[in-house]
Order: sequence, then structure tokens, then C-alpha cells
Amino acid sequence: MKLSRGLALNAHPSGRHFLQIPGPTNVPDRILRAMDYPTIDHRGPEFQRLGQSVLTGIREIFQTRGPVIIYPSSGTGAWEAALVNTLSPGDTVLMAETGQFATLWKRLAGRLGLEVIFIDGDWRHGADDEAIARELAADTAHRIKAVCVVHNETSTGVTTRIPRVRAAIDRTGHPALLMVDTISSLGSVDYRHDEWRVDVTVAGSQKGLMLPPGLSFNAISERALKASEQARLPRSYWDWQDMLGPNANGFFPYTPATNLLYGLHEAIAMLLEEGLPAVFARHERHARATRAAVRAWGLEILCANPEEYSPALTAVRVPDGQDADALRRVALQRFNLSLGQGLGKVAGKVFRIGHLGDFNDLTLLGTLAGVEMSLGLAGIRSTPGGVQAAMQELAAG
Repeated sequence: MKLSRGLALNAHPSGRHFLQIPGPTNVPDRILRAMDYPTIDHRGPEFQRLGQSVLTGIREIFQTRGPVIIYPSSGTGAWEAALVNTLSPGDTVLMAETGQFATLWKRLAGRLGLEVIFIDGDWRHGADDEAIARELAADTAHRIKAVCVVHNETSTGVTTRIPRVRAAIDRTGHPALLMVDTISSLGSVDYRHDEWRVDVTVAGSQKGLMLPPGLSFNAISERALKASEQARLPRSYWDWQDMLGPNANGFFPYTPATNLLYGLHEAIAMLLEEGLPAVFARHERHARATRAAVRAWGLEILCANPEEYSPALTAVRVPDGQDADALRRVALQRFNLSLGQGLGKVAGKVFRIGHLGDFNDLTLLGTLAGVEMSLGLAGIRSTPGGVQAAMQELAAG
């Protein structure tokens, strides 16, 4: 295969690639080794033990006693599964514009024939629980069948406070289901499916769970299961009922992603060995250090409300008239460092630093050093000293 001169120059950089986008994240060697195993008969007893283990263990990560369905798909598939299993053609859903991924979920809902009420947002704040309450209170006919929000908006580094959304629904007495996207927060940010009374939680394998892309999840409540009995949107591959029967015995209705399930088994073990509270505290600590670096550089954090700062990633605004993608190009070419690009409305205006998954202090400091050097080389107006500020934050505990 012949490469262009530019590609060929960087075809074999030395050292390990710094993949610091907000997902897919680095896959730990321990998980890679777990996946490096012969594929087995997915109808046999060895697979049954694996299936029972992961289907039980994943509940602890969602903090639920209810069923969690595992699909061979990207997170987008889990979005669709959440909607088609609970809703009927023409139903109304209430969604909040928190960033690119909330916008894409809205587009998917429209393509399924659902009516969407989309609460406008500025891509710097989480879902507005007061606005949600107003829309639900005005809906005296209960046309709205579901409220759908993104917990951790990967495009903006903003985390919506789900307990406040749950409280907004409760104080209106509205029967709408609550659906939450945790694709970039599960395993990284404190999330409690049962305690917060979420009806459907959507997740993916490639971020806090530290796996390659390819698995997605629906954690479902009793209310959601009941709604699925009346839902009339077409579904086949995504049908919960088809999954729940075989899952009860550790099996799947179609060929599962066996080797990814090996990895999931190991990922669950790693998260539970560290302990979820410790995992969440580690992510909070690295996020604080990253924000300290950003402030020292004289740059702006895209998230405008400190109470909504994401523990999983930080989106950084570059000064007006400068190009965030130029910084990203320099970081990749000079330091073999991948940073997240700005998406949708913030394309070219921000870069995103992922600090989630299999991540420690030295990984963070290496990432921030690469960013600081790239800022200077790309001509982005900034002040040196971000790495030192992060080191001080980490040293303080």
C-alpha cells in the first residue's frame, strides 16, 4: 500500500500512541490478554458460565438489580433499542440540547417516526431541569412518553445532574419514562440506575469500560419492561424480549461478540477490584488537575458551570480567530498524541482532552505536556505553566 509523503513520515512513530480522545479509550493490557483467547461454542457450557458472569456483573457497574441487555453494536444501537422497545409511532419524547450527541439522539428519534420536543441549549450547560419541569407540567394530556437526556456530553465536557432531572419529573407527577445516555460516563462518573429511578440507561463499551468499540447496553426498569409490552415501533434485532429469555440462562438469541465478552468479564473485575467509589474519585482528581492546567494556560473551559464539570473529559476553547484543529494536527504529528476534535457547533473552536478509563497520574502529565508543547508550536495564544499547575494539584491529592 503506497502512502502519501505526509503519512509515510509518521507511519512508524516510536513509543506508545497517546490516545487521549474521550473514547475510544486506551485498552489495558490485562483486557487485551483476556480477549486473546480462542472463540468458543456460544451454545456450550463454557460460554454459559461466561454469559452468566457478565450479565450478572454488569449490573454492579450500572448499580442496578434489574436486567442489563448487551448488544453487539455501537452506542447508537443502544439509543435505538431504548426507543423502539418502549414507544409507538407518533409518540412524543422530550429531549435537551446539551451537545452533539444529544442532537444525534434527537435525529435518530425523528427518523423512527417520533415527535421530538427539543429544549434549546448553548452547549455549555447540562439539561435544564426547570425547563423539563415546565414542559411536563404543560403536558396535561401526557403526550410526552419519555424524557431523554445525555448524562455526560462527550462533545462538550458537561455532565447533567440526573437526580435533578428525576426530581423535575417527580414534582410534576408526569408518568414519562426517564432515559439516560451514559455512553461516556459509565465506569467513569458516579451513576446510579436504581437509586435515581432511571427507566432505560444506554451505554457503550469503548469508554469507561476500557474495551474496544462493539458492545452496547440497555439497563431497564420494571416500568420500561411494562412499556415494552405495549410499544408498537418495529423491532427485531433490538427486541428486549428476545434477549431476556436466553439471557436468563447465560445465552443470547444470536451469535454474540464472544471475545469482547471475555474483555468485558475482565473489565468488570478491574472496576470492582478498584471499587467504584475509588474509580470515580480517581476520575474527579484527574479532571481537577486538567482544569488547573487549562486555567494556567489562560484558556477557557467550555463547560460554564463548575457543578457540571465532567470527570471524564475537558473541552477547551481556543481564543477567537484561532484554530483548535491546528493544535490537534501538531500534537499528532510531533508527539503522537490524539486529542478530541470539536464537533458540530464547536467544530474548530475547541479541543477535548480525554482523562477516562485506564488512566493514571503519569499518563495525564504526559498528555498535558504534549498539549502545552503543541500550544506553542501551533501558535495558540497561551501561557506556559499548565503542567506545573497540574502537578501541584495531583501532589495535593
